[in-house]
Amino acid sequence: MSPDPVAVLGVGMHPWGKWGRPFREYGVHAAVEALKDAGVAWEDVQFVAGGETVRSGYPGYIAASTFAQALGWNGARVVSSYSACATGATALETARTRILAGLCDVALVVGADTTPKGFLSPVSGERWDDPDWLRFRLFGATNPSYFALYARRRMELYGATLQDFAQVKVKNARHGLNNPNARYRKLVTEEDVLASPMVADPLRLLDICSTSDGGAAIVLTSMDFARRHLGADSPVQIRAISTVTPKFPNTMLELPQISADSAAVLPPAEGFRDFIATAAYEEAGMGPEDMSLAEVYDLSTAFELDWYEHLGLCGKGEAQKLLRDGETTIGGKIPVNPSGGLASFGEAVPAQAIAQVCEITWQLRGRATGRQVENASAGITVNQGLFGHGSSVLLSR
Repeated sequence: MSPDPVAVLGVGMHPWGKWGRPFREYGVHAAVEALKDAGVAWEDVQFVAGGETVRSGYPGYIAASTFAQALGWNGARVVSSYSACATGATALETARTRILAGLCDVALVVGADTTPKGFLSPVSGERWDDPDWLRFRLFGATNPSYFALYARRRMELYGATLQDFAQVKVKNARHGLNNPNARYRKLVTEEDVLASPMVADPLRLLDICSTSDGGAAIVLTSMDFARRHLGADSPVQIRAISTVTPKFPNTMLELPQISADSAAVLPPAEGFRDFIATAAYEEAGMGPEDMSLAEVYDLSTAFELDWYEHLGLCGKGEAQKLLRDGETTIGGKIPVNPSGGLASFGEAVPAQAIAQVCEITWQLRGRATGRQVENASAGITVNQGLFGHGSSVLLSR
Protein backbone atom coordinates (compact mmCIF):
# COMPACT_ATOMS: atom_id res chain seq x y z
CA MET A 1 0.00 0.00 0.00
CA SER A 2 1.19 3.49 -0.85
CA PRO A 3 -1.51 5.91 0.33
CA ASP A 4 -1.55 9.52 -0.75
CA PRO A 5 0.70 11.75 1.32
CA VAL A 6 -0.63 14.34 3.72
CA ALA A 7 1.07 17.67 4.42
CA VAL A 8 2.72 18.79 7.64
CA LEU A 9 1.81 22.43 7.43
CA GLY A 10 2.86 23.52 10.90
CA VAL A 11 4.80 22.26 13.92
CA GLY A 12 5.27 23.63 17.41
CA MET A 13 6.70 22.66 20.77
CA HIS A 14 6.79 23.72 24.38
CA PRO A 15 10.36 23.42 25.70
CA TRP A 16 11.03 20.29 27.77
CA GLY A 17 11.90 20.65 31.47
CA LYS A 18 10.48 20.22 34.93
CA TRP A 19 8.05 23.09 35.01
CA GLY A 20 5.43 21.69 37.40
CA ARG A 21 2.46 23.19 35.56
CA PRO A 22 -0.72 21.55 34.18
CA PHE A 23 -0.12 19.56 31.00
CA ARG A 24 -2.75 21.56 29.09
CA GLU A 25 -0.51 24.64 29.28
CA TYR A 26 2.27 22.83 27.43
CA GLY A 27 -0.15 21.47 24.84
CA VAL A 28 -1.84 24.79 24.20
CA HIS A 29 1.53 26.53 23.85
CA ALA A 30 2.66 23.92 21.31
CA ALA A 31 -0.66 24.10 19.45
CA VAL A 32 -0.54 27.89 19.15
CA GLU A 33 3.03 27.64 17.83
CA ALA A 34 2.00 25.01 15.27
CA LEU A 35 -1.00 27.03 14.09
CA LYS A 36 1.17 30.11 13.77
CA ASP A 37 3.78 28.12 11.85
CA ALA A 38 1.08 26.82 9.48
CA GLY A 39 -0.58 30.19 9.05
CA VAL A 40 -3.90 28.53 9.91
CA ALA A 41 -6.53 29.98 12.23
CA TRP A 42 -7.80 27.85 15.11
CA GLU A 43 -11.32 28.38 13.77
CA ASP A 44 -10.33 26.51 10.60
CA VAL A 45 -9.28 23.33 12.44
CA GLN A 46 -11.87 20.62 11.82
CA PHE A 47 -10.41 17.75 13.86
CA VAL A 48 -8.28 17.49 17.01
CA ALA A 49 -6.38 14.31 17.90
CA GLY A 50 -5.05 14.42 21.45
CA GLY A 51 -2.51 12.17 23.09
CA GLU A 52 -3.74 11.13 26.54
CA THR A 53 -1.65 11.44 29.69
CA VAL A 54 -2.56 8.97 32.43
CA ARG A 55 -0.94 11.08 35.13
CA SER A 56 -3.28 14.05 34.93
CA GLY A 57 -6.63 12.59 35.93
CA TYR A 58 -9.82 13.21 33.99
CA PRO A 59 -8.48 16.10 31.84
CA GLY A 60 -5.60 13.88 30.72
CA TYR A 61 -7.92 11.03 29.72
CA ILE A 62 -9.92 13.36 27.45
CA ALA A 63 -6.88 15.24 26.19
CA ALA A 64 -8.30 16.27 22.80
CA SER A 65 -11.35 17.99 24.25
CA THR A 66 -9.20 19.43 27.06
CA PHE A 67 -6.98 21.14 24.49
CA ALA A 68 -9.97 22.17 22.36
CA GLN A 69 -11.68 23.78 25.35
CA ALA A 70 -8.51 25.61 26.35
CA LEU A 71 -8.09 26.95 22.81
CA GLY A 72 -11.79 27.94 22.70
CA TRP A 73 -14.60 25.65 21.54
CA ASN A 74 -14.81 25.80 17.74
CA GLY A 75 -16.99 22.75 17.01
CA ALA A 76 -14.10 20.55 15.88
CA ARG A 77 -14.45 16.79 16.17
CA VAL A 78 -12.11 15.20 18.67
CA VAL A 79 -10.46 11.86 19.41
CA SER A 80 -8.18 11.05 22.36
CA SER A 81 -5.82 8.08 22.28
CA TYR A 82 -3.27 6.37 24.48
CA SER A 83 -0.63 3.84 23.47
CA ALA A 84 2.19 4.56 25.91
CA CYS A 85 5.27 5.97 24.17
CA ALA A 86 3.67 5.47 20.73
CA THR A 87 0.73 7.72 21.71
CA GLY A 88 1.75 10.66 19.54
CA ALA A 89 2.11 8.52 16.43
CA THR A 90 -1.25 6.81 16.89
CA ALA A 91 -2.89 10.23 17.33
CA LEU A 92 -1.15 11.33 14.14
CA GLU A 93 -2.38 8.22 12.33
CA THR A 94 -5.95 8.94 13.41
CA ALA A 95 -5.74 12.45 11.96
CA ARG A 96 -4.07 11.25 8.76
CA THR A 97 -6.72 8.57 8.22
CA ARG A 98 -9.53 11.08 8.62
CA ILE A 99 -7.91 13.40 6.07
CA LEU A 100 -7.32 10.57 3.57
CA ALA A 101 -10.94 9.48 4.01
CA GLY A 102 -11.99 12.94 2.82
CA LEU A 103 -13.69 13.75 6.12
CA CYS A 104 -11.60 16.82 6.89
CA ASP A 105 -8.88 19.03 5.41
CA VAL A 106 -7.23 20.46 8.54
CA ALA A 107 -6.36 18.52 11.69
CA LEU A 108 -4.44 19.42 14.84
CA VAL A 109 -2.47 16.74 16.68
CA VAL A 110 -1.35 17.57 20.24
CA GLY A 111 0.45 15.69 23.00
CA ALA A 112 1.68 16.98 26.36
CA ASP A 113 2.68 15.57 29.71
CA THR A 114 3.71 16.55 33.19
CA THR A 115 5.68 13.84 34.95
CA PRO A 116 6.62 12.98 38.52
CA LYS A 117 10.19 13.01 39.73
CA GLY A 118 12.18 9.86 39.08
CA PHE A 119 11.64 6.94 36.72
CA LEU A 120 8.14 6.05 35.57
CA SER A 121 6.23 3.52 37.67
CA PRO A 122 2.91 1.68 37.24
CA VAL A 123 -0.37 3.37 38.05
CA SER A 124 -1.20 2.89 41.74
CA GLY A 125 -3.57 0.21 42.99
CA GLU A 126 -3.73 -3.58 43.29
CA ARG A 127 -4.26 -4.95 39.76
CA TRP A 128 -3.30 -8.63 39.57
CA ASP A 129 -4.53 -8.98 35.98
CA ASP A 130 -2.43 -6.03 34.74
CA PRO A 131 0.85 -7.28 33.24
CA ASP A 132 2.50 -3.86 33.62
CA TRP A 133 1.69 -3.82 37.35
CA LEU A 134 2.85 -7.43 37.66
CA ARG A 135 6.24 -6.91 36.03
CA PHE A 136 7.08 -4.28 38.63
CA ARG A 137 5.62 -6.12 41.62
CA LEU A 138 6.58 -9.73 40.84
CA PHE A 139 9.92 -9.26 39.09
CA GLY A 140 11.06 -5.80 40.14
CA ALA A 141 11.40 -5.16 36.40
CA THR A 142 11.57 -1.38 36.48
CA ASN A 143 12.23 0.39 33.20
CA PRO A 144 15.97 0.84 33.91
CA SER A 145 16.37 -2.86 34.70
CA TYR A 146 14.60 -3.74 31.45
CA PHE A 147 16.90 -1.39 29.54
CA ALA A 148 19.87 -3.02 31.26
CA LEU A 149 18.83 -6.50 30.13
CA TYR A 150 18.93 -5.34 26.52
CA ALA A 151 22.27 -3.63 27.09
CA ARG A 152 23.70 -6.90 28.44
CA ARG A 153 22.30 -8.73 25.44
CA ARG A 154 24.09 -6.37 23.05
CA MET A 155 27.33 -6.78 24.97
CA GLU A 156 27.10 -10.58 24.89
CA LEU A 157 25.98 -10.95 21.27
CA TYR A 158 27.81 -8.13 19.54
CA GLY A 159 30.67 -7.09 21.79
CA ALA A 160 29.36 -3.65 22.68
CA THR A 161 31.29 -1.89 25.42
CA LEU A 162 30.50 0.62 28.13
CA GLN A 163 32.50 3.11 26.07
CA ASP A 164 30.19 2.53 23.08
CA PHE A 165 27.14 3.27 25.20
CA ALA A 166 28.81 6.38 26.61
CA GLN A 167 29.59 7.67 23.11
CA VAL A 168 25.87 7.61 22.24
CA LYS A 169 25.24 10.03 25.11
CA VAL A 170 28.22 12.17 24.08
CA LYS A 171 26.86 12.43 20.53
CA ASN A 172 23.31 13.24 21.54
CA ALA A 173 24.40 15.82 24.10
CA ARG A 174 26.44 17.53 21.40
CA HIS A 175 23.44 17.50 19.03
CA GLY A 176 21.07 18.87 21.66
CA LEU A 177 23.40 21.71 22.63
CA ASN A 178 21.84 24.08 20.06
CA ASN A 179 18.24 22.89 20.35
CA PRO A 180 16.18 25.58 22.10
CA ASN A 181 13.52 23.04 23.11
CA ALA A 182 15.91 20.57 24.77
CA ARG A 183 15.98 20.29 28.53
CA TYR A 184 19.67 19.39 28.81
CA ARG A 185 21.98 21.63 26.80
CA LYS A 186 25.42 20.75 28.05
CA LEU A 187 28.35 18.91 26.53
CA VAL A 188 29.07 15.54 28.12
CA THR A 189 32.28 13.52 27.94
CA GLU A 190 32.75 9.76 27.96
CA GLU A 191 34.35 10.12 31.37
CA ASP A 192 31.27 11.97 32.66
CA VAL A 193 29.03 9.08 31.62
CA LEU A 194 31.28 6.38 33.06
CA ALA A 195 31.60 8.26 36.34
CA SER A 196 27.87 8.83 36.80
CA PRO A 197 26.03 6.69 39.40
CA MET A 198 25.19 3.10 38.55
CA VAL A 199 21.43 2.59 38.10
CA ALA A 200 21.03 -0.90 36.59
CA ASP A 201 24.25 -2.63 35.66
CA PRO A 202 25.70 -1.93 33.10
CA LEU A 203 23.72 1.31 32.65
CA ARG A 204 24.63 4.44 34.58
CA LEU A 205 22.54 7.53 35.22
CA LEU A 206 23.71 9.34 32.08
CA ASP A 207 22.94 6.27 29.97
CA ILE A 208 19.22 6.54 30.78
CA CYS A 209 16.80 9.28 29.78
CA SER A 210 14.98 11.29 32.42
CA THR A 211 11.27 12.07 32.74
CA SER A 212 10.22 15.56 31.68
CA ASP A 213 7.34 17.97 31.15
CA GLY A 214 6.78 19.11 27.59
CA GLY A 215 4.41 19.39 24.65
CA ALA A 216 4.39 19.11 20.86
CA ALA A 217 1.83 19.75 18.16
CA ILE A 218 1.39 19.33 14.41
CA VAL A 219 -1.04 20.87 11.92
CA LEU A 220 -1.79 18.19 9.36
CA THR A 221 -3.69 18.94 6.12
CA SER A 222 -4.67 17.42 2.83
CA MET A 223 -2.29 18.08 -0.04
CA ASP A 224 -5.02 20.03 -1.86
CA PHE A 225 -5.44 22.36 1.12
CA ALA A 226 -1.66 22.77 1.40
CA ARG A 227 -1.33 23.68 -2.29
CA ARG A 228 -4.11 26.24 -2.01
CA HIS A 229 -2.64 27.60 1.20
CA LEU A 230 1.03 27.61 0.21
CA GLY A 231 0.77 28.17 -3.53
CA ALA A 232 3.88 26.87 -5.29
CA ASP A 233 5.73 25.89 -2.10
CA SER A 234 6.33 22.19 -1.48
CA PRO A 235 5.31 21.16 2.04
CA VAL A 236 6.86 18.39 4.09
CA GLN A 237 4.81 15.24 3.54
CA ILE A 238 4.01 12.23 5.67
CA ARG A 239 4.57 9.27 3.39
CA ALA A 240 3.93 6.46 5.89
CA ILE A 241 2.90 5.76 9.47
CA SER A 242 3.51 2.31 10.88
CA THR A 243 1.58 1.23 13.98
CA VAL A 244 2.07 -2.52 13.63
CA THR A 245 1.84 -5.27 16.23
CA PRO A 246 4.25 -8.23 16.49
CA LYS A 247 3.98 -11.34 14.34
CA PHE A 248 3.78 -14.82 15.80
CA PRO A 249 6.12 -16.19 16.99
CA ASN A 250 7.50 -13.14 18.78
CA THR A 251 10.54 -14.73 20.42
CA MET A 252 12.00 -11.61 22.05
CA LEU A 253 10.72 -10.62 25.47
CA GLU A 254 8.76 -7.37 25.28
CA LEU A 255 7.76 -6.05 28.69
CA PRO A 256 5.29 -5.76 30.28
CA GLN A 257 4.65 -9.21 28.83
CA ILE A 258 6.56 -11.68 30.97
CA SER A 259 7.08 -14.45 28.44
CA ALA A 260 7.80 -14.80 24.73
CA ASP A 261 6.35 -17.14 22.10
CA SER A 262 8.02 -20.50 21.60
CA ALA A 263 9.86 -21.03 18.31
CA ALA A 264 10.17 -24.80 18.85
CA VAL A 265 7.82 -25.60 15.95
CA LEU A 266 7.79 -22.47 13.79
CA PRO A 267 10.85 -20.48 12.68
CA PRO A 268 10.98 -16.98 14.17
CA ALA A 269 9.09 -14.35 12.23
CA GLU A 270 10.57 -10.94 11.50
CA GLY A 271 11.38 -9.34 14.86
CA PHE A 272 8.83 -6.84 16.14
CA ARG A 273 11.19 -3.88 16.12
CA ASP A 274 12.47 -4.74 12.65
CA PHE A 275 8.87 -5.03 11.45
CA ILE A 276 7.96 -1.56 12.74
CA ALA A 277 10.36 0.08 10.28
CA THR A 278 9.84 -2.42 7.47
CA ALA A 279 6.11 -1.64 7.40
CA ALA A 280 6.85 2.10 7.10
CA TYR A 281 9.37 1.58 4.30
CA GLU A 282 6.99 -0.68 2.38
CA GLU A 283 4.08 1.74 2.74
CA ALA A 284 6.18 4.65 1.47
CA GLY A 285 7.91 2.68 -1.29
CA MET A 286 11.25 3.76 0.14
CA GLY A 287 14.10 2.15 2.05
CA PRO A 288 16.77 2.94 4.64
CA GLU A 289 19.13 3.98 1.83
CA ASP A 290 16.73 6.86 1.03
CA MET A 291 16.82 8.33 4.54
CA SER A 292 18.80 11.48 5.33
CA LEU A 293 18.32 11.22 9.11
CA ALA A 294 16.47 9.33 11.82
CA GLU A 295 14.92 10.22 15.17
CA VAL A 296 14.93 7.13 17.39
CA TYR A 297 13.64 6.15 20.78
CA ASP A 298 16.77 6.35 22.95
CA LEU A 299 15.33 5.42 26.34
CA SER A 300 18.87 4.22 26.98
CA THR A 301 22.13 4.60 25.10
CA ALA A 302 22.13 0.86 24.36
CA PHE A 303 18.62 1.02 22.90
CA GLU A 304 19.76 3.64 20.38
CA LEU A 305 22.36 1.21 19.04
CA ASP A 306 19.67 -1.47 18.71
CA TRP A 307 17.51 0.89 16.66
CA TYR A 308 20.27 1.44 14.09
CA GLU A 309 19.90 -2.21 13.19
CA HIS A 310 16.10 -2.39 13.48
CA LEU A 311 15.85 0.55 11.04
CA GLY A 312 18.14 -1.18 8.56
CA LEU A 313 20.83 1.50 8.81
CA CYS A 314 23.38 -1.31 9.24
CA GLY A 315 23.51 -5.07 9.64
CA LYS A 316 23.03 -6.96 12.89
CA GLY A 317 25.95 -6.37 15.23
CA GLU A 318 27.30 -3.45 13.18
CA ALA A 319 25.78 -0.57 15.17
CA GLN A 320 28.88 0.08 17.26
CA LYS A 321 31.02 0.45 14.14
CA LEU A 322 28.50 2.84 12.58
CA LEU A 323 28.70 4.94 15.74
CA ARG A 324 32.49 4.75 16.09
CA ASP A 325 32.96 5.77 12.44
CA GLY A 326 30.98 8.95 13.10
CA GLU A 327 28.26 8.03 10.61
CA THR A 328 25.39 8.75 13.03
CA THR A 329 26.57 12.19 14.02
CA ILE A 330 25.64 15.36 12.14
CA GLY A 331 27.93 15.40 9.11
CA GLY A 332 27.95 11.59 8.92
CA LYS A 333 26.18 9.31 6.47
CA ILE A 334 22.95 8.99 8.47
CA PRO A 335 22.67 11.34 11.48
CA VAL A 336 20.59 9.84 14.28
CA ASN A 337 18.82 12.05 16.83
CA PRO A 338 20.07 15.41 15.55
CA SER A 339 17.50 16.90 17.96
CA GLY A 340 19.51 15.48 20.87
CA GLY A 341 16.99 12.67 21.38
CA LEU A 342 15.48 11.68 24.69
CA ALA A 343 18.99 11.97 26.12
CA SER A 344 18.60 15.74 25.77
CA PHE A 345 14.84 15.99 26.23
CA GLY A 346 13.67 13.26 28.60
CA GLU A 347 10.33 11.51 28.34
CA ALA A 348 7.07 13.44 28.03
CA VAL A 349 5.20 10.36 26.91
CA PRO A 350 2.24 11.61 24.80
CA ALA A 351 4.41 14.28 23.19
CA GLN A 352 7.64 12.50 22.25
CA ALA A 353 6.56 10.76 19.02
CA ILE A 354 5.06 14.08 17.88
CA ALA A 355 8.25 15.91 18.85
CA GLN A 356 10.25 13.53 16.63
CA VAL A 357 8.06 14.49 13.66
CA CYS A 358 8.55 18.17 14.50
CA GLU A 359 12.33 17.69 14.34
CA ILE A 360 12.23 15.83 11.03
CA THR A 361 10.00 18.61 9.64
CA TRP A 362 12.42 21.36 10.70
CA GLN A 363 15.29 19.37 9.21
CA LEU A 364 13.53 18.84 5.87
CA ARG A 365 12.70 22.55 5.74
CA GLY A 366 16.34 23.44 6.41
CA ARG A 367 15.37 25.31 9.60
CA ALA A 368 17.12 23.27 12.30
CA THR A 369 19.53 26.06 13.19
CA GLY A 370 22.74 24.86 14.81
CA ARG A 371 22.00 21.18 14.17
CA GLN A 372 21.02 21.11 10.51
CA VAL A 373 21.56 17.95 8.46
CA GLU A 374 22.80 19.12 5.08
CA ASN A 375 20.50 18.50 2.09
CA ALA A 376 17.97 16.53 4.15
CA SER A 377 15.25 15.12 1.90
CA ALA A 378 13.68 12.27 3.90
CA GLY A 379 13.65 11.09 7.49
CA ILE A 380 12.16 8.39 9.67
CA THR A 381 11.12 8.22 13.31
CA VAL A 382 10.65 5.16 15.49
CA ASN A 383 9.03 4.66 18.88
CA GLN A 384 7.80 1.76 20.92
CA GLY A 385 4.87 1.76 23.29
CA LEU A 386 5.26 -1.49 25.15
CA PHE A 387 2.78 -4.39 24.97
CA GLY A 388 2.67 -4.57 21.17
CA HIS A 389 2.47 -0.89 20.25
CA GLY A 390 5.11 0.16 17.75
CA SER A 391 5.24 3.31 15.69
CA SER A 392 7.27 4.81 12.90
CA VAL A 393 6.63 7.89 10.78
CA LEU A 394 8.37 8.47 7.44
CA LEU A 395 8.50 11.98 5.99
CA SER A 396 9.94 13.49 2.83
CA ARG A 397 10.10 16.83 1.05
